[in-house]
Amino acid sequence: MESFRTVIKGWLGKVLLVLFLTPLALVGIEGYFSGGNRVDVAKSVNGQDISKKELESAIKNYKDQYLSLVQGDESLLNLPVIQEKALDALVARSLLSQQADKLGISLSDVQLEQMLAQQPGFQENGKFSQQLYENYLRSAGMTNQGLIASLRQDHALKMVSSTLMEYALVSQSDLQQLANLQTEQRTLHLASIKLDDYKKGVTATNQEITDYYNKHKNEFKQVASVDVDYVVLSPALLPQANLAVTEADLKQAYAAFVEKQQKDVKREVKHILITADERGDAAAQKLANDVYAKIQAGMTFAQAAAQFSDDPSSKGQGGLVEAYAPGAFSADFDSAVNSLKNGQISKPVKTQYGYHIIETNAPEANIPSFESEKARLTAEVEKTKVANLFSDTVNNLNEMVVGGDSLDVVAQEVKGARIQSAKTVTLATQDPVLSDLSVKAKLFSDDVKNGDRNASSSIQLANGDTIWIKVRDYHPAGTKPLTQVTAEVKAKVIEEKAYKAAQAKVATTLADFKTQPAAKVIAKSQVTFENAGTFARSQGLKRAIERAAFSLAAPSKDGMWSATATKLPNELVIVAVSKVDSSIASGLPAEELKELRKLYQQFRGQQILDDYTEYLKSQAEIK
Repeated sequence: MESFRTVIKGWLGKVLLVLFLTPLALVGIEGYFSGGNRVDVAKSVNGQDISKKELESAIKNYKDQYLSLVQGDESLLNLPVIQEKALDALVARSLLSQQADKLGISLSDVQLEQMLAQQPGFQENGKFSQQLYENYLRSAGMTNQGLIASLRQDHALKMVSSTLMEYALVSQSDLQQLANLQTEQRTLHLASIKLDDYKKGVTATNQEITDYYNKHKNEFKQVASVDVDYVVLSPALLPQANLAVTEADLKQAYAAFVEKQQKDVKREVKHILITADERGDAAAQKLANDVYAKIQAGMTFAQAAAQFSDDPSSKGQGGLVEAYAPGAFSADFDSAVNSLKNGQISKPVKTQYGYHIIETNAPEANIPSFESEKARLTAEVEKTKVANLFSDTVNNLNEMVVGGDSLDVVAQEVKGARIQSAKTVTLATQDPVLSDLSVKAKLFSDDVKNGDRNASSSIQLANGDTIWIKVRDYHPAGTKPLTQVTAEVKAKVIEEKAYKAAQAKVATTLADFKTQPAAKVIAKSQVTFENAGTFARSQGLKRAIERAAFSLAAPSKDGMWSATATKLPNELVIVAVSKVDSSIASGLPAEELKELRKLYQQFRGQQILDDYTEYLKSQAEIK
């Protein structure tokens, strides 16, 4: 968890991002059309502004990525670090975009229009659909020119970054060395020397304890924590008396069900669009009123749509707006749709696209009978009654808990409820109850940090239960004082002395391994070694042992061992290597070498892109 603390709108927008945006393009396409003025500027890069809206969108993108890794627990995120990463990425994007302009990297309008026409999301029956394209522009609040400009910039960014990342040079010697490192195997022998014998009679003076503490304060850091009492109430703890379902209850539930079914029937929306593009607003309004009058006089809506509508995709279908969704046209359009009764036709409604005459129709709802729904409604009413009883109980108890500043009342009033306690609870504590996001928000709130120790009001848990908490003590983040960790520091000082004594004891043995055969050294030293086996890197060894084993030079000849010592808790371990096998790399299949080359090339390419971006930053005016 600690590692995480150091960090589009619609389906079609996501498709476009995948198709056109580079890894640096953290903001959705619509982020470029937010407008704004200088007071909304988060950063200026060589005179090119990054808006606060762009930054907010980038931060949200980063947060969403990290939240998926911590199961949605925002309290585990280090927001200042995320904000800094997002701003750095936007600055890098701006610099690379400017560099693309200087290098003349760009696609023409024709090329971009061809790319758009080939996108499946804009096609119907295998052909480009102007209507689908315009629907997207409307939903995203964009213009055709704006989208083209944005895609041109995104493609230029992709070309700059891919040129650096995809064509990084990888030499054969580099690849061979990497393959050797990946596949090399070492035969290890380990000897464990416990430090307990070296600790006998060893003491630590007050000065030594103080000196160690002052030198290693980072070892005694603590995150914020609380000591807390809490009591949990669940519906299962309440008596289930007087919860029988009556016939009147069921009829009332069925009536509500019927009303909802009728309301949820999806309405069919039709419109006749009269645009002002070529005729002007006044003429468009007059024509719309004339068409409305013709419909009132007897012309069918479908006839009027076919003859007068300027919407090419709907006029041939009687004016039907396929897959209508609120927001497709405007709030006024939606308001008219919602106000119309079934089969009613609106007077002309003005939007940014022109004047609309709207008709709505809804099919009859197919409603199941009362008898067929009886079993389901019975279970639903029972559930509602249990929920109402629980809610009423929580409300009554809440008044007593808060009024009396005590959790005892819950345990007294509800049999089975009990007060529990927990110490040193942190944001990272894994607990079925205290890890709930709402509970942590209260445990580590500003009020608690500032001294609030009162019993909380009720907090609803994610599973539906309710909890009351009372913080007894709050321990702020920081370095633990020496008075609190004296015993711990003393133990570390003694262990360090014991380790140094053990090092001195085995120094001669380690020196002998450099010049004498292993069998002779082992017999002379009387140290017991165990054959640990043969290992490659990242094959399950403890980190300290792996680091020691793979830092040693290969033995000079058969019978010789390379050896060193490393420290583990309360023991010194002699790590010896008797054999190094580097031949495996030469036998790697061509496909594996190809994949290794690809991975290393990507790694090198990212390094080059990062270095290039840092160079551009060093030359830029960023403020």
